[in-house]
Amino acid sequence: MDQSQTTPAERLQKVIARSGFASRRVADDLIAAGRVEVDGVVAVLGQRVAPDSVDVRIDGIPLPVKPGLVYYLVNKPTGVVTTTADPHGRAIVVELVPAEPRVVPVGRLDLDSTGLLILTNDGDLTHYLTHPSFGVTKTYVVLVSGSLGDTQMQRLTYGVELDDGSAAAVSARILRRAKGETQVEVVMGEGRKREVRRMIEEVGGSVVALHRVAIGELTDPALKPGSWRNLTLEEVRGLWEAGSGMAARAVTIEP
Repeated sequence: MDQSQTTPAERLQKVIARSGFASRRVADDLIAAGRVEVDGVVAVLGQRVAPDSVDVRIDGIPLPVKPGLVYYLVNKPTGVVTTTADPHGRAIVVELVPAEPRVVPVGRLDLDSTGLLILTNDGDLTHYLTHPSFGVTKTYVVLVSGSLGDTQMQRLTYGVELDDGSAAAVSARILRRAKGETQVEVVMGEGRKREVRRMIEEVGGSVVALHRVAIGELTDPALKPGSWRNLTLEEVRGLWEAGSGMAARAVTIEP
């Protein structure tokens, strides 16, 4: 990194407070209690850090402190490509959010699929949410042509063979059946290209519509198609918790 571009070191409690996690006084208490780590080492009171290059964690959960990080939640509509550019001139998802700072979509949703998608310039969180080894789940509601039953749901969770290897859902259940269609909920721990659609086809169904309703525990049924909003700090930390199995201890912030 160009040292001329490095943010000057600041007191750790000030950096924590500016993130919105806690006041400086509460940040001091967290540091004193040994609940804050800086670059993998337990922090000490009075420590100074450079926000643009430091890894700060509270109770083991990363705290976004680097300047300029943004986190957008988008409800992707149909007909929008989940890329930063498209040679065919189709609408792209980054056009739904502010042009600056530059962000990238976290994972993908197919052209005809809809639902929740995160766009961010936080490369660490992007890797965490997309790499299957971390097991951050994505939940889909899928409308399927035909009548699927418990046997097909079991096959989805036991695993089916696709042309690029076996695939299995974390869970699958029927939500309703009506007029020759079945609505199912499928929870996945990975996101290969058109994976859910191909799995449904493998068990005898044909996808009519596919909508992502949750990323980890993050959901927002009120967000309209084509709309976006900023994630809260609590939601960002919740995403980091989603694949770790860790539950952050509650922090009581007194007035």
